[in-house]
Amino acid sequence: MGQYIAPLRDMHFVLHELLQVEDELKAMPNHAEVDADIINQVLEEGGKFTSAVLFPLNYSGDREGCHLDKETHEVTPPKGFKEAYEQYVEAGWPALACDPEYGGQGLPFVLHNSLLEMLNSSNQAWTMYPGLSHGAYECIHAHGTPEQKALYLPKMVSGEWTGSMCLTEPHCGTDLGMLRSKAEPQADGSYKISGGKIFISAGEHNMSSNIVHLVLARLPDAPAGTKGISLFIVPKFLPNADGTVGVRNPIFCGAIEEKMGIHGNSTCQMNMDNATGWLIGQPNKGLNAMFVMMNAARVGVGMQSLGLTEVAYQNALVYAKDRLQMRSLSGVKAPDKPADPIIVHPDVRRMLLTAKAFAEGGRAFASYVALQIDKELNHPDEEVRKDAADQVGLLTPIIKAFVTDNAWIATSEAMQVYGGHGYIAESGMEQYVRDARINMIYEGTNTVQSLDLLGRKVLMDNGAKLRKFGAQIQAFIEENGADEAMSEFITPLADVAEKVTKLTMEIGMKAFQNQDEVGAAAVPYLRVVGHLVYAYFFARMAKIALAKQDSGDNFYKSKLGTARFYFARLLPETAMLIRQARSGAAPMMALDVDLF
Repeated sequence: MGQYIAPLRDMHFVLHELLQVEDELKAMPNHAEVDADIINQVLEEGGKFTSAVLFPLNYSGDREGCHLDKETHEVTPPKGFKEAYEQYVEAGWPALACDPEYGGQGLPFVLHNSLLEMLNSSNQAWTMYPGLSHGAYECIHAHGTPEQKALYLPKMVSGEWTGSMCLTEPHCGTDLGMLRSKAEPQADGSYKISGGKIFISAGEHNMSSNIVHLVLARLPDAPAGTKGISLFIVPKFLPNADGTVGVRNPIFCGAIEEKMGIHGNSTCQMNMDNATGWLIGQPNKGLNAMFVMMNAARVGVGMQSLGLTEVAYQNALVYAKDRLQMRSLSGVKAPDKPADPIIVHPDVRRMLLTAKAFAEGGRAFASYVALQIDKELNHPDEEVRKDAADQVGLLTPIIKAFVTDNAWIATSEAMQVYGGHGYIAESGMEQYVRDARINMIYEGTNTVQSLDLLGRKVLMDNGAKLRKFGAQIQAFIEENGADEAMSEFITPLADVAEKVTKLTMEIGMKAFQNQDEVGAAAVPYLRVVGHLVYAYFFARMAKIALAKQDSGDNFYKSKLGTARFYFARLLPETAMLIRQARSGAAPMMALDVDLF
């Protein structure tokens, strides 16, 4: 089963030393009273809950899975999940970053995001139940009517009710313009909704007294494609006027998907037969409203993979220090033992440092984006809000795709550290690999995220958002370029920044002639930009660590070592990726379909 210990020291470093969130939050009236003591106390309690309550259920939940009663359509999650959720609700965790008007604690998203990492490290499958609820809360909070907010949000904020999002249909995945679910208007202002959805995470369970489904469907006169999609609130039980649970709504789980991972979460096929729902937002503008939840989910999936990267690294490190096998190539390191611990071997260290670097780089990056979300939502200066929104838009697909790609690499390397024991279920490592692989697919595959980054976020505005973020990097380079101690970080950072600029212009010019050039270059392009972002944050972290390396706190020496490894062994991947992106569409598109 292994272990999980929340990485509080590194979280403190990122939030307080790197991002200086206390000072940032002081500029936001809603969060001005949130200081380091509050942040640290929340993180400490979150670490206790996740390691003591959730982590012990991760392995057993994966082995047991969920159970569907086909007669009642009720789903029972694995043993202990419901009780853990009750403890989660009792402690007030669902309300952490929610609006105080509806019973929330009003704490910043950057703090909630750190909690998300801990939750996912300890038990991703369990975390998806309240995680999707928070996304549904955000959507209703942004687009619901005052009456809808008053009815649903207090129950969702308290955790008494949970939520889900019902998008995908059997005949269409990402192409939501093809969906067929229908919504017929009723005289009382409600709608009767019919259709089938698949891959609905946390679509049915008994952990809460009600589930608030957000469903995409078409009105009778809706135009074709994505411009004809509307969004509806379709609760499992119809609420009474006083907020109590009423009669059962005909939205049922028809089957549980058999998956390669996250077995503890009920991924459902949902069937609606004249289920009652209510329009949220404007008719035929449902996709715009749903994007609030989808973007929150994309950040959440990044946190799922960051959590898996951290827990896989922790357990591989413990194993590498204990496992005895062979002697060091440079001489015996443990003469009192029959063999040396495998951590003495260079390639074992490479695998461990790969996971460590991806965890620490991802934590810094994700926390930065979470802070930008707080600025976008709460800063009193309109220009600051706009700049933050631009950064969130640019960086969200990178969080989803780059962090999940890296988790697949990191968990695979961590499993490899175990050797044969790694693919034996008892070690728990193979579960992390299975779970990590799923994260690259849902909430928009990583190819879709790459197309979003290159096509919509970069080329569509002629690189304005990318240049704005690049100017931030350039300012850091110029500020530290004369510091000899920083040259090992600044020189490669400046090099990759220049190459991203040239690559972007080159792809943009090709795209004028052939749009397939965007599709051909998108995936390697996103990884190149992802590495630029990580290099920037590692350089910033290295600057802090250099100044404190002689403080007596070995944390800073460790941080420096990780940064040096990243620049020496991981960042050079960009050279290959740039060549791939420049190779163009011809190698993929020239071959006739019949010749495959």
